[in-house]
Amino acid sequence: MAEINVDVLVIGAGPTGLGAAKRLNQINGASWLIVDSTETPGGLASTDVTPEGFLYDVGGHVIFSHYKYFDECIDEALPKEGDWYTHQRISYVRYKGLWVPYPFQNNISMLPKEDQVKCLDGMIDAALEARVSNVKPANFDEWILRMTGVGIADIFMRPYNFKVWAVPTTKMQCQWLGERVAAPDLKTVTKNVVLQKTAGNWGPNATFRFPAHGGTGGIWIAVANTLPKKNTRFGETGTVEKVDAKNKAVTLKDGTVVKYNKLVSTMAVDALAEKIGDQSLIGLTKQLYYSTTHVIGVGLRGERPERIGDKCWLYFPEDNCNFYRATIFSNYSPNNQPAESVKLPTQQLADGSAPASKEPAPGPYWSIMLEVSESSMKPVNRETLLADSIQGLVNTEMLKPTDEIVSTYVRAFDHGYPTPTLEREGALKQLLPKLQDMDIWSRGRFGSWRYEVGNQDHSFMLGVEAVDNILNGSVELTLNYPDFVNGRRNEERHLVDGLQAFGKLKVDESKA
Repeated sequence: MAEINVDVLVIGAGPTGLGAAKRLNQINGASWLIVDSTETPGGLASTDVTPEGFLYDVGGHVIFSHYKYFDECIDEALPKEGDWYTHQRISYVRYKGLWVPYPFQNNISMLPKEDQVKCLDGMIDAALEARVSNVKPANFDEWILRMTGVGIADIFMRPYNFKVWAVPTTKMQCQWLGERVAAPDLKTVTKNVVLQKTAGNWGPNATFRFPAHGGTGGIWIAVANTLPKKNTRFGETGTVEKVDAKNKAVTLKDGTVVKYNKLVSTMAVDALAEKIGDQSLIGLTKQLYYSTTHVIGVGLRGERPERIGDKCWLYFPEDNCNFYRATIFSNYSPNNQPAESVKLPTQQLADGSAPASKEPAPGPYWSIMLEVSESSMKPVNRETLLADSIQGLVNTEMLKPTDEIVSTYVRAFDHGYPTPTLEREGALKQLLPKLQDMDIWSRGRFGSWRYEVGNQDHSFMLGVEAVDNILNGSVELTLNYPDFVNGRRNEERHLVDGLQAFGKLKVDESKA
């Protein structure tokens, strides 16, 4: 039986694991190894290609950053100007046959008059109540009512968030919100209603980058390629069978035993607890809730329709479709679909009928990527999922019944969203320290289970900061202070990243 000894073992080659490996390789003082069960790095930020040549990410990923260090690492991996496209986000909410600019709560001027009245009435009541309230919202639903009022809550926030999270808003806490949900300004909204104006772009991803080739997964393949091959084991030889936390040894599928001093694990923490076999850890993970994400791709023949235009991603709160978000994936890069010269047969028309001919014909082509959530509280009929999704595209006028579908894609990702339920913090505040007492840093979208720091830049830096904490004792800002990380301005990133990298930023960890 082969045996490997390293100072730091990294499990998982998604953004978090690659962030850890990148930092270990830079510091160049500790021996290390990164392992992953898949041949291709990327994890939940990977990209699939259909047999017809359409690309689909694991959900709607775009690059926007809170960290200079992250920017530098991905720019090193993809350094040429032609490696990237930069887009302005053009995003809408579909409601009653209208395209309402995102965020919905800032643009109720676009709604029918009766809905404008309902929303303004609720916002006024909420503003008056907020002036006298001296208690914080107890859950996400109370936060919604406090911030937007009952009108916007019932029309958009409650139905949309149930479609996303697959749990009612009453079962979610509100610590995760940060910069992710816009709080409307009553005066501005009222002015826009009177003047029939729309609000401008909002949020951290109003401008975003996307790789020219290979989808989002292409970024992480390129980052992995900057690492020395001798420190990587991907595929069957990198598949973890058992984690012996007591003896600090991980057994891989091929029988290799990797002995470590410190372990950075980016696998889902519930799976890690099972691999360790510790019943107290397993019990704590039972308090963590997640939803499954179904990604559906539809490849189409024809010029991109005018009704689609330059739209990026779109939100769907109503029940006339099963998906909560649609991404016009062909708009992100011309290389996300086959070249116009490629000849493909029509598989079906959007109304489900057979085409007049199945002879291969050339493009041009465009594509839509959809996301559908599933949980025990929100079941999905997987057998009819694709047909239901296509029907939803017709119902929302994204597709016309006669549109030619030349490619389809369906894939379920069991752990899709780490749900910020009311029980989450109580479990994590016991679980993560217990693991760290075993010299295991469980980090990443599902490793540390904090959605508010689950974007690609956050995830990457969770790995970087775990390594800095292991080797230098540095504070893990992203894990422990998400509001600080998400709230700082771009010009502040340089100072904070520099101090953090050298372990000189002192933070009161009793607040973590």
